[in-house]
Amino acid sequence: MSDNKVILSDGAAGTKLELPVIRGTEGDPTLDIKNLHKETGYFTYDPGFAQTASCSSAITFIDGGKGILRYRGYPIEQLSESSSFLEVAYLLINGELPNADEMQEFDHDITYHTMVHEKLNTFMTGFHYDAHPMAMAAGAIGSMAAFYHDRLDPEDPKQRELAAKRMIAKMPTIAASCYRHHRGWPTAYPKNSLNYTERFLDMMFSVPAEPYEVNPVAAKALDLLFILHADHEQNASTSTVRLVGSTGANPYACIAAGIAALWGPAHGGANESVLNMLDEIGSVKNIPKYVDKAKDRDDPFRLMGFGHRVYRNYDPRASIIRKACHEVLAELNVTDPLLDLAMELEQVALKDEFFVERKLYPNVDFYSGIIYKALGIPTSMFTVMFAIARTVGWVAQWLEQSENPTRIGRPRQVYTGPVARDYIPLDKR
Repeated sequence: MSDNKVILSDGAAGTKLELPVIRGTEGDPTLDIKNLHKETGYFTYDPGFAQTASCSSAITFIDGGKGILRYRGYPIEQLSESSSFLEVAYLLINGELPNADEMQEFDHDITYHTMVHEKLNTFMTGFHYDAHPMAMAAGAIGSMAAFYHDRLDPEDPKQRELAAKRMIAKMPTIAASCYRHHRGWPTAYPKNSLNYTERFLDMMFSVPAEPYEVNPVAAKALDLLFILHADHEQNASTSTVRLVGSTGANPYACIAAGIAALWGPAHGGANESVLNMLDEIGSVKNIPKYVDKAKDRDDPFRLMGFGHRVYRNYDPRASIIRKACHEVLAELNVTDPLLDLAMELEQVALKDEFFVERKLYPNVDFYSGIIYKALGIPTSMFTVMFAIARTVGWVAQWLEQSENPTRIGRPRQVYTGPVARDYIPLDKR
C-alpha cells in the first residue's frame, strides 16, 4: 500500500491489481474499484452500501465518529444559531452564503413561486379523505411534471434552476394542502407578506372564520428544524433522488421518488415512530418496564429516536434541537401527558449505563417529534414536515449531479437462485 494506491492480491490466481486511492478534502480515503471486475472478474458485496461511495459531492460532510455535520463547510451549530432556512437553502444550492442582494433576489424568487396551479388543488381533492399525507405529497409533486411539461430538460441550466426554485417554494403549499384535505378544510393560499416558515404555518392553521396570528416561537422552532433536516449526505432518500436522476428523469419524478423513500419508518418516518412508541408506553410509570424491554435482545420492543446509524457519538443536531425543544415546551406552556412522558424518558436514557455505554443518545427524530406535537402538528404529518426541509437537500444534490452527469446507476447482485434448468410442460409436472 502507498499513499496513492492499494495492492489487491488474488492468491489462487496469482494476480495483483493496483487500486487507486481517492481522497476528498475531508473524510476517509476511498478505493477506486471501477476496473475491478474488468481486471479480475470480481465484484464487491456491500449490502446497504454502508462501505461504498456512490458519488463525489461538495455539499455535505459528516464525521459520525466525531459528531460533525457541515453544510458546504459551515458547521451546523453556526448555521442553526445565526442563519435562516432560506439562507441555508441558498447555501446548499449555490455553494456560498449569499450577500444581501443575492438573498433578497432568492427570497423574491421563492416567494413568487409559492402558489400552485389551481388544477393541482383540484387534483388534491381526488384523494380519499383519510389518505396518508406522504402518499398525497408524493403524488402531488410527481404530478407537477404534467403541469410544467414544457420545462423539464435537465440539461438546460435555466430550466434546472427554475424547477429547483419551484419545488422549494411549492412544497410547503402542497404539504399544507395535504393537512387541510385530511381536516376537510378549504384550501389556504400562501400569504407572500410572511416569511417561509410563517407562511407555512398560516397555510396550515388559518381558517376563514377567524383571524390567525403566527406564533413567533413556533415559526422560529420550525425554521430551526428545517435547517437541521435540510441535507444529510447520501442517505436513502437522497441516494434515491440521485439514482433516479441518473436515468435522465425529470426533476419532479426524482423528488417524488425521494419522498417515497423518506416515507419508510427507518428513515423519515422515525419521528412518527417516536410518538407511536410513546403512545405504546402510555404513562411515566411504565417507563422502567419498557426500558427493560428495550435492553432485552429477545424482546421486539425498541426505543425509537435513540442512536443513529451514522453518528457513533452524539448527533450534533440533537444537542441543538434538545435546547430548542425545552424552550418551545416552556414558552408555549403546553400541557400534554405524552410530552411529559417524553421528557422523563429522555432523562432516564441519558443516565442509564446501558444506553450511555452504547451511545444510544436521543437523536434528532426524538426531539423533532416532540416539537411537532407541541406545535399542534398531527403525527401523520411529521414525515411531510421532514420532506419540506429535505426537498432543499434533494434539489441541491440533483443540481450537482445534473451539472456533472454520471453513468446511469446500476448496482450488481450476488445471485442465489436456481442454476440453469429445462422447462417442463404443464402436463408432465
